[in-house]
Amino acid sequence: MTTPTPASHLAQLNVAKLRFPLDDPRVAPFVEMLDPVNDAADAAPGFVWRLVEDGEADATGLRPLGDDVIVNLSVWETQEALWDFAYRSGHLEVMRKRRDWFHRHVEAHLVLWWVPAGHVPTVGEAVERLAHLRAHGPSPRAFTFASAHSAADAAGHAPDGEPAAV
Repeated sequence: MTTPTPASHLAQLNVAKLRFPLDDPRVAPFVEMLDPVNDAADAAPGFVWRLVEDGEADATGLRPLGDDVIVNLSVWETQEALWDFAYRSGHLEVMRKRRDWFHRHVEAHLVLWWVPAGHVPTVGEAVERLAHLRAHGPSPRAFTFASAHSAADAAGHAPDGEPAAV
């Protein structure tokens, strides 16, 4: 008899460099969309978890990559669930207007990776995955929608001390 392998979930980090401070009136439309979009994510099929700052409704106050860079870190049951939320929901409207609020990306701004179900990735882990993608390109360890890998591909690609997706 074989032991079933635990399910994996898909973690994602995306980053955006602000064109103006969050309290600038030119960014107000983005800020006004934060709560409705986050509420929609929380209710979306396949949503598991998202990073929020202590005592806040979102993570816009966390700036691990610099004062002008905001981060979004979340976990989803499947790649399809994340894709559906990002590109087939009201979230798409925010993405269409992103150039009004954020600089154009000059390097990878989104990274995906598999985690064991129940694992909550840290900001440090997420930033390391983004750095790995930027330095080495897509791999089972750090990839994008365009270069996706399965959880089975990713199994065993974690360094010592970090949970490997299975």
